[in-house]
Amino acid sequence: MNGVERLDGGPRSAVVVGAGVVGLSTAWFLQERGIEVTVVDRTGVAAGASWGNAGWIAPGLAIPLNEPSVLRYGLRSLFDPAAPLHIPLTADPKLWSFLTRFAAHCRWSSWTRVAKANLPLNEESIEAYEVLTANGVDAPTVDAPITAAFTSATQAQGLVRELERLAAAGQRVDHTRLSTTDLRDQVPLTSSALAVGVRIDGQRFADPGGFVQALGRAVVARGATILSSEVTGVREDGAGVVVRTRDDTLTADVAVLATGAWLPGLAARFGVRTPVRAGRGYSFTVPVRRPVPGPVYLPEVRVACTPYRGGLRVAGTMEFRRPDAPVDEARVDAIIASVRPLLDGVSWEDRTDVWVGPRPVTPDGRALIGATRTPGVYVAGGHGMWGLAQGPVTGRLLAEQITTGKQPAALREFDPLR
Repeated sequence: MNGVERLDGGPRSAVVVGAGVVGLSTAWFLQERGIEVTVVDRTGVAAGASWGNAGWIAPGLAIPLNEPSVLRYGLRSLFDPAAPLHIPLTADPKLWSFLTRFAAHCRWSSWTRVAKANLPLNEESIEAYEVLTANGVDAPTVDAPITAAFTSATQAQGLVRELERLAAAGQRVDHTRLSTTDLRDQVPLTSSALAVGVRIDGQRFADPGGFVQALGRAVVARGATILSSEVTGVREDGAGVVVRTRDDTLTADVAVLATGAWLPGLAARFGVRTPVRAGRGYSFTVPVRRPVPGPVYLPEVRVACTPYRGGLRVAGTMEFRRPDAPVDEARVDAIIASVRPLLDGVSWEDRTDVWVGPRPVTPDGRALIGATRTPGVYVAGGHGMWGLAQGPVTGRLLAEQITTGKQPAALREFDPLR
């Protein structure tokens, strides 16, 4: 076993670094297997990308980022400050090295590899949520289709082709084309600019911050301690691992690094060479004059909209800047400018909860889940835009690997030492 062998065949204690959906899911499933858990996060539960994202538990739209058209789109976006993809023209050699590697993976063979790798995660993502909500995580998930809306049938055909490619890779996604009338019935907020739609069935959504906070409460109720402190180092000491924070020194049999876009800071010393960059997403909440029954996707402007506390959470942009950079109001203005012509009955000037969060992106499109070269140290991160959807199933599979010493077949493509 890549960890400490004990008389009962597995570890008894773990420190999980990171209190987002991936870290807390791992903690919960480790507890399910009898492991005593301590969770450490520098700013608390759901403080990173887990709070303000669109809240989609949508395996049917977990489409790999690295298709060839993204490369062409990215090159055009370099000189358009309002584009949904924002790459600052800065002298950051690590960023440009990452983007070069990402560009090398923007081909159909790499896209297909990611799609096939994601199959087991997508197949079990909703069921993993059901396990949590049936066993003490007091937060709802809502079963609802996601409606993609387009200005023309030609634009809609692009998404249909992507869904057909997913089906060819093994993931069948139930979807239905919608006429203009059907689209209006499904999404009462659509303006006259939107002409056709595609309804993706079998999906769910949640209040992401509320869900992760409920998950944190459940982990504590099952005996865990959650500490707010910055981790300054992790090492093996022969009898387990030592996790140093600014306030304390913790010891355990194993450590799990689940720090999202900050993962490289701790993981690189354990042989994890695949870089992780912050693909920052923005969101805000706006009042609406008509109810929104379910999530709405606007692929032409790359914006996701979700019912949220009586209003609409609007999320968009992929911005490659440092994780802790402040909100750039110009990005929020760009989202509003792109969506305003497409939706009616929205009070854009009354927006609240403006947020930016760092989604952890890898250059090859595959997450990093599993053992490092150091016995007892594991990582879980790099899910890109799909951390909320894939977080619980990631935690379940990683807990299996940690406690049995055997890598599940579903995690082979996500080996962090690749």
